[in-house]
Amino acid sequence: MISYDQSKKILKKAKIKIKDEFINSVYSLNRLVSSNVYSSINYPTSDNAAFDGYAINSKDTNRIEKKSKKYFKIIGSIAAGSKPFKKKIKKFDAIEIMTGGILPKGFDTIIPIEQINFFPNKTEKKYILIDQKIKKNNHVRFAGSDFKKGEVILKKNNLVQPNHILAFKTLGIKKIKVKKKINILFFSTGNEITNKYNIPSWKIRNSNSHYIKNLSENFLFNFENGGILKDNHQNIFKRKIKKMLNNKTDIIITSGAVSAGKYDYIPSVVKNFKLSEHFKSVAIRPGKPILFAKIKSKHKAIFGLPGNPMSSAACFRFFVIPYLENILGLSSEKPVRGILKNSFLKKKAFTRFAKSKLTTTKDGKIEVEILKGQESFRVKSFIKSNIWALLPAGKSEFKKGEIVDCFFPNHSNQTLI
Repeated sequence: MISYDQSKKILKKAKIKIKDEFINSVYSLNRLVSSNVYSSINYPTSDNAAFDGYAINSKDTNRIEKKSKKYFKIIGSIAAGSKPFKKKIKKFDAIEIMTGGILPKGFDTIIPIEQINFFPNKTEKKYILIDQKIKKNNHVRFAGSDFKKGEVILKKNNLVQPNHILAFKTLGIKKIKVKKKINILFFSTGNEITNKYNIPSWKIRNSNSHYIKNLSENFLFNFENGGILKDNHQNIFKRKIKKMLNNKTDIIITSGAVSAGKYDYIPSVVKNFKLSEHFKSVAIRPGKPILFAKIKSKHKAIFGLPGNPMSSAACFRFFVIPYLENILGLSSEKPVRGILKNSFLKKKAFTRFAKSKLTTTKDGKIEVEILKGQESFRVKSFIKSNIWALLPAGKSEFKKGEIVDCFFPNHSNQTLI
């Protein structure tokens, strides 16, 4: 048995290569960009109006005072989306312009509609009346003032979020280069596991595969359900690994049959293959029997998760997810740090993943309550929780008021903080 810290070092070393692909940027949510995304245009593309109003040339107002009002002739109207106005601009001309309308050459400032006095009246708008000097560049959005052509929109090794997609579409970025989604083939194990709903008391519903499948949209992988391996399916599992070596599957994950019981054959089957990195059993709770193996000279890996629901969920969150993020090129996930609301005891030698409830106080402090019902079979406490608290080895008592590291169960901290 190795420590949690030792297992992390092995996983970091045991990287497999994932290829790149180009995809439509509007479908890139939660994908990892593998090269910088640059703006191909200046944005805005042209000088345009920040307000509804009237555009004029500010120089025409240099000698205007309240005693010497001036009439500016209205020569047209420009809406957002209109083609550029190309008529020749004369001195003391004005043009109606809507927010987003392109500012014609010869005009350099905009007077908001609320400040306009019309002549002869609002119904017959032939002129606007100006009785003061107007500053240049008022209420103008300048070309390239937001993005310059060639400016980085999103640096490589970052996850695409909805605000990035907004920018891609705004700037006309159709295709971006991303890491391919990792292909995971998942097997549940055991004669006791069934996909049926109405079952006798000696059977167990197959929940682990459905939990992990529903994490796939948040955690950058394609999920393929390989079905249920029975207690005598050692040779079938061996064939599945051999097949993986030559197909699109990147990682096989199993749930159950990984401990030391009569029918726990996953470790012995995996050992039949040449492995470059490998561990079996980690000093953690829940999930101690976890297995990991990287196939030697192949970019393929295997995780054997324990079968108990909370052991499987915790191991997927704290072993598989960091592994996926590492091979994709993401930086190490940073914890959310919270103040313990209650004390908790654990075995000193073990790292503990504790089902917990995160809340914020009125003054913005993050508090964490470690829930009752930490056993690996208990689901009720899991649905009451919204965070995993990570309690490291080397210490048995965690007191109220201490600061602990926390990780969201259904999303990476990378996407939420």
